[in-house]
Amino acid sequence: MGRFTFTKPERLSKEKIIKELFAKGSSFYLYPFKVVHIPNADTSTEAQNQVLITVSSRQFKRAVDRNKIKRRIREAYRTQKEVLKAKSEKGIFSFIYTAKEILPYADIKAKLFLVLEKIKKLE
Repeated sequence: MGRFTFTKPERLSKEKIIKELFAKGSSFYLYPFKVVHIPNADTSTEAQNQVLITVSSRQFKRAVDRNKIKRRIREAYRTQKEVLKAKSEKGIFSFIYTAKEILPYADIKAKLFLVLEKIKKLE
């Protein structure tokens, strides 16, 4: 059992890599997330995986609501990222929240676990 942290190198922030992710990445949908990913990506960082979390401003007009959802997704990922640590390759992932309402943390955590399991099976 490792440290449950979500450090800066794990966050996807470079515009070039984000554009590549959406241009070349494959995707799947598992409510309430649309996941775009590039497995075995060379990100030239020390991080195992890089993650981008987005919530639509069209769906949630208030920034308070968007930030609440992103905090819940980050926390769920942070506590469950060990599922993806078993493999040695790096990956780039984007979790796009598509639900029309704010789901409770327990639901987000359960759904994100299913998403991480599916990513693990795909690779």
